Formats: sequence, C-alpha cells, structure tokens
Amino acid sequence: MKTIKIILILFTVGFFTGCQSDLLDTTPYDSIGSEEMWKSESLSDLGVLGVYNTLRQDYVGLNRWYFDQDGFVGMNRGATALTNGNITSSDGLFVNYWKQNYEGIHRANDAIKNLQEKAPLTPEKKGRLVAEVKFLRALFYFNLNQVFKGVPVYLEPVTLSEANKGRETEAKVWDVIVKDLTDCINEANLPNIYAKGNSNVGRATKAAAYALRGKAYLYMKDYAKAEADLRKVGELGPSLYQGDYKMLFKVANEQHPEMIFSVQNIGMAGLGSVTQFYCGSRVSFGSCWNSYLPHPDFVESFEKKDGSPFNWDDYLPGYNSMTPAQRTVFFLRDGLTAAEIASFKSKGADMDKYLPTGNEERLRKAYEDRDPRLMVQVITPYSTYVGANGSNPYTYTLRWPYRGFDTSAPFDVRTDTNSMFYYLWRKWVYEGASETPARDYGPIDQPLIRYADVVLMLAEAITEQRYSDEAITLVNSVRTRVGAPALQDTDASKPTYVSGQANLRERIRNERRWELALEGINLFDEMRWGTWKDKKFYPGNGIKQVWGTITSPYSWRGDYLYNWAIPQTEVEMNKNLVQNPGWIN
Repeated sequence: MKTIKIILILFTVGFFTGCQSDLLDTTPYDSIGSEEMWKSESLSDLGVLGVYNTLRQDYVGLNRWYFDQDGFVGMNRGATALTNGNITSSDGLFVNYWKQNYEGIHRANDAIKNLQEKAPLTPEKKGRLVAEVKFLRALFYFNLNQVFKGVPVYLEPVTLSEANKGRETEAKVWDVIVKDLTDCINEANLPNIYAKGNSNVGRATKAAAYALRGKAYLYMKDYAKAEADLRKVGELGPSLYQGDYKMLFKVANEQHPEMIFSVQNIGMAGLGSVTQFYCGSRVSFGSCWNSYLPHPDFVESFEKKDGSPFNWDDYLPGYNSMTPAQRTVFFLRDGLTAAEIASFKSKGADMDKYLPTGNEERLRKAYEDRDPRLMVQVITPYSTYVGANGSNPYTYTLRWPYRGFDTSAPFDVRTDTNSMFYYLWRKWVYEGASETPARDYGPIDQPLIRYADVVLMLAEAITEQRYSDEAITLVNSVRTRVGAPALQDTDASKPTYVSGQANLRERIRNERRWELALEGINLFDEMRWGTWKDKKFYPGNGIKQVWGTITSPYSWRGDYLYNWAIPQTEVEMNKNLVQNPGWIN
C-alpha cells in the first residue's frame, strides 16, 4: 500500500517541479500547480499528494528530529550557528525553514481552491480532500508561528507580485490555524483514524486535527480549550502501545494507533529516513556518521529505577567534586596497559581510582539502574549494539579507548570521533543488516504527532489550570508502560511523591523530554516554556564528552533568540515585512 502511495508522490513531484521549477525556487512563491492538474479525479488525487509531499522537506516534517539537537536532549557534533552565538537573519536555517513551509502553504492554497472549483469529485470525496489539505496548511502555519511569532497569511493562490503582505500578529495566525483545523473537525467525511493496513494511513484525520488544535491552544495559553481537544483525541481511536517499548520505534509498529500522523517513509532512495546516516556509527549498517549525539545533560536527567533523581556519587563516590579530566578514569575499559594508564594520568585522569577488572561493570550499573527509556534511546558506555559490516551482523560494545575491530574481537563501536567519547543514539538507528536497505534511506516512518505526546499535553493543560490527580494518572500511563514507577501524592517519603502543582509541571516537562526525544519536539517545547536559555545555555555548557569535558561552548546572544529572525532575503524582497526585535543581518 505504502509503495503505491509513494510512487504517486514521486509522480506528483515531477509534475509540480516540471511545470513550476522557477517558482519553487523563488521566495515568496507564486501560486504552485497547473491548470490541468484538477480536471480529472486521478490528477486531483495527485495534486493533493503534491501537498503531502511537502512533508518530505527537511524542516517541514522529514527531518524535524534534527531540532532536538538544539534543545535539551541532543547536540550537534560540531557547533551550529544557533548555539555558538554567530547566527544572523541570513542564516540558511531561517531561510529554508521559511521557504519550505511557505511552499507547502502555496501548494495547499492552490489545491483548496481548485478542489472546490474544478475537481470532478463526489461531494464526499471533495469534502475529505479539502479537509486534509486544510490540516496540512494549518500544520505549515503552525511550524512558522511557533518560531517567528507572526507571519504573512495567504489563504488564496497568489502571483509573485501579490506575495507582499505584511506580518499578521502571532494571535491572528493562531486564529487562522484554529479555523482551518475546526473546518477539518467539522467535515463529516474526514475519518477519525485509519486502521493499520488501510491504504490511507498517513493522511490527515480528525484525531490529528484535534491533536494539533489542542497544541495550538497550548501555545495560546487557552488551557481549557486545549484540555477539551486533547481529551477528544483519545475518544477517536488512538491509544498507547503496550508491548516491548523498543518495538514501538520499529517498522512493525509504525502504523500502531499511537502514531497519529507521520511522515511516510519507505526503503527506497529519496523516500526514506536519514536518521541512520547521521545518528548512527561506523558499525551501523552502511558505515554511518555520528553527527548528532545525545547530550550528557539529557542522559544524566533520567531518574533511577525507583524514581529518585540520578546522582553520580551514588555509583561513583566523589564523582561530582572531581574535574571532568579526573572523571575520565571511571569511563575507561578494563585491562589497560601500563602505557595507557600513564597516558591517561598525564591527561589529568585520577588513575588511583581505576579498577583493572571492574571498571566497566561499576560504570554500567549507573546506566542499567535507570528509567528503561534511557537505554532504549541511547547507546551508553559498555552497553551492546547489534550493528553490521556489509551483510553480516555483529554485536558491538561501546568502550573507551577504542581498540577495534569491525569484524573481530573485541568488536568495539567505532565512530567518526574515536579520539573523543560521546553517547550515541539508539533510537531511529537500525540494527543488524536487515532493517534498512541503505544507510541513507531507512523505512521507518517519522512521527509528527504521537498519542504519548497528546497524553502528556493533556496532563500539561490540566496542570496549568489546577492541580489534579487525573494529570498524575495521565503521566503514569506513559511511565508505567515502560516499567518506570508510578507517581503518587500520598506518601511524601517516596521519590515518586508529587508535592504540588509546580512539581507536577516540572515532572510533566521531564516526561516529554524523555519520552519524545529525537522526534522534533524538544527544542520547540523549551522555547514554548521559556526554558531554552536555562537548560541549554547555562555557564559552562556546550558540546560535551560523556564525563563533561567541553569540546565546543554554547553562547547565548540574547532573549530575542526566542523569536527567530525573518529571513533577510524576505525582508529585502517584501518591504512590508518587519523584522523581529534584536536581529540584524
């Protein structure tokens, strides 16, 4: 089913770009599409798929996981302009984020108008397709508004010369988004959800529309309306996956009712995910790069199995008072040679604490005694990973220092950064030699809206209005399915005790960080909460090795970073655009 759908998308891309290639590379865009596109049912179907195809743009849908690296949970191996203090309004991040989402908006406007005026469809099908496209248009505007905080609104096809509107207020854009999503919800022919195996899996549904509208209300701080919408999602069919948690992120469960709306991937060149390529290692199938990495702060934030806060000193006494260089000793492999011991001592490691035959085991305990989601998502030191060399699978272990080899003992995890020791992603990185046909196109769908996200947003919406045991129950539904202990507010002596509204708010935020890591949500959550500066840019933070040595520092330029810059090229072409305060080219 998915193969047929993706081939249709390929055809659509060729049709659109063949007719309008000059316009697709121009910002602002002219109306996108062809007068011939909407004159038959089959071409109308392709026209709608052309709007869906916008989700395969990096910053619209396909690679939104990338943004977690600039939030709390991850980091780029090399400093980025967004975190090193050098970003300007001309940066490609802003330019492409704006361009890609507006391309989707103009495609959607063209489709909505022509579906209603020209497409020879039954009223039922026309109603469904228009609702789907309105959902997509709302999603594109949502992406823009959450970072630029007010953008030009186009709801009709425009020519290049007409694309010169000024910015609407942030509130006005939220109203536009809510209106589109309300139209989706009110469309009788839009299904609640699609069951696994249905050829329409991947299309917009009422459940997706309620979820996105509920999230918009969270941004608007209209928590009562957010609560009502997010409650509705669970009534329409989505549910939490209850099996082996690791398997939720595999192909077998990419159509589980927990996955409400996803970018559809398939194991074909240009149509698959690229997380394997950029989040893997040299022993991942295809010999991949570890360009994006879990941040040590993220790893250290995971609770212990009993729900108490993690503290290195509980496992490695004296750790917290040591310098990062001294702490290196705890991460060293067993059986170092005399020369290696002397080398690490010369670099500042406190080798008096080295255990020649137990160093690995005592460190491993610090990771195994944790919320199970940690080791599902991260390859931690001295844990194993099933990788591959060619068509042959091998089991590797992440050790330090690296000794080798890919196809023989000791089977160490090899990376692009063997001179440094980082955590590696396990989530969205394929195992063995059979899960992916190539390193740069994997088959697993990329979720954009997941029911666990909805459950935690509902808990947040409730908590922002009142302290409630119901919110605790909602959080527990996400925690207990992975084996984490349930939160409670009856026994203050237990680490799972919730002491009040403020404490519950922070616990919900942590659950979102742990549960939704590498799903393109973390950075935008931190910006929405206003916590990005404190969580990411505190003094002494940066790109870190596992024991805390900074390889590249972060630099906070100012609070104006919470409102991204309107791309300088857009400001120059459209004199009605006003730049966000604080930004210069």
